[in-house]
Amino acid sequence: MNILIYNWRDIKNPNGGGAEIFTHENAKRWVKMGHKVTLFTTYFKNCKNKEFIDNVRIIRCGGKLSVYKNARRYYNNYFSKEKFDIVIDEINTRPFFTKKFVNNGEKIVVLIHQLAKEFWYYETPFPINYIGDHFIEKHWLKSYVDIPTVTVSNSTKKDLVDLGFKNVSIVSEGINFTALYNVKEKEKEPTLIFIGRLKKAKRPQVLIEAFTQVKKQIPEAKLWIAGDGYMRSKLEKIATEGVEFLGRISEKEKIDFISRAWVLVNPSIREGWGINIIEANACGTPCIAFDVHGLRDSIVDGKTGILVKDKSNVETLAKTIIDFIKNSKRREEFSRNALDWSKKFTWDKSAEEFLDILQTILR
Repeated sequence: MNILIYNWRDIKNPNGGGAEIFTHENAKRWVKMGHKVTLFTTYFKNCKNKEFIDNVRIIRCGGKLSVYKNARRYYNNYFSKEKFDIVIDEINTRPFFTKKFVNNGEKIVVLIHQLAKEFWYYETPFPINYIGDHFIEKHWLKSYVDIPTVTVSNSTKKDLVDLGFKNVSIVSEGINFTALYNVKEKEKEPTLIFIGRLKKAKRPQVLIEAFTQVKKQIPEAKLWIAGDGYMRSKLEKIATEGVEFLGRISEKEKIDFISRAWVLVNPSIREGWGINIIEANACGTPCIAFDVHGLRDSIVDGKTGILVKDKSNVETLAKTIIDFIKNSKRREEFSRNALDWSKKFTWDKSAEEFLDILQTILR
């Protein structure tokens, strides 16, 4: 097959996240299977306009907003002549509206990891947040309800079905390394870790506030924060003793830090799935998160981690962390369970599942 993907970011984009990892890990495996894959996306500082990454052709044309207009123009001038079989419209809040301009016999497929929903209220000001949640997103997605759609969790599938989507398939996610054979020795001191972009919707400030309460009962506790973002300077000002900001870390460093941590805490308001949950599990590290979309799919509550039912209560999160730290038998059991759970998820499996869906659409 000849596959074209539209996405607002690619794997090298400094603002890329789990969605971009998912897209690239699938795409590069499709190429290895003998297919051709092109990704049209935005440019970023010091990037190349065109390049191949793992034999996936990357074309960057336009910024955060202009990429959508350029997508149509580039298709009309170039892509319409390349005889693509499949066009994947990857929606990160705003669609590319490929249905309006892809017209050369290609099959269109939607890829959407999560709805914005609560993100509108955390990342945009009033009244944009209210309008976005109640009108814009629903209006944008309405034109896609009859198009075959792929997502990564039952949570998002339910959201889409509620909006009227008729054909939604789930493709599992994977991780970029092999799960450990055994749980490694943990840090001597109770150690928490956060991994992700330091932005409002990820709610790192909620974890820092909870950790302040944890320290009152467990003075030797530590918190590692891996990642960067616009909130970092503010977070550094409110952080208590025992919080260490690691910044951006390499894959090797990430595995080392996660393996030594007692628990990964993900306080996000919503996720498509939560790759860092499974990455932590693959290092023998259980997870604590709020019971929200995506994270309730990646965590097996009471076995590989704990879902905090109150979606925003700092005191409840702190108490959950404290109780978990103090129960060594439970921690060890959860670590073993988490390691076993993580072995169900591989990018090879993901790529095969996704490809089966694309091939079925073409039949």
